[in-house]
Amino acid sequence: MVSEEQIQGWADEAEAGYDVDVLKRRGRGRPGRGAEPMQVVAVRLTAEEVDALDAVAAKNEMSRSEAIRAALAHFAA
Repeated sequence: MVSEEQIQGWADEAEAGYDVDVLKRRGRGRPGRGAEPMQVVAVRLTAEEVDALDAVAAKNEMSRSEAIRAALAHFAA
């Protein structure tokens, strides 16, 4: 839920105005991981596999994707 205070804060920020140059410099989308384009690979996992993946990722303070890439790097080594 969004509080009334948060809504008021957003309204105050909008009324004060935004620095358009700063907003334009942000860029779009996710930052790249390397010089080459990445590929998205779909993988089907059971609910138990997703739970195990999420547990490992949380334990290591990683995202799901980071945990999968780490597992693949370890497997390929």
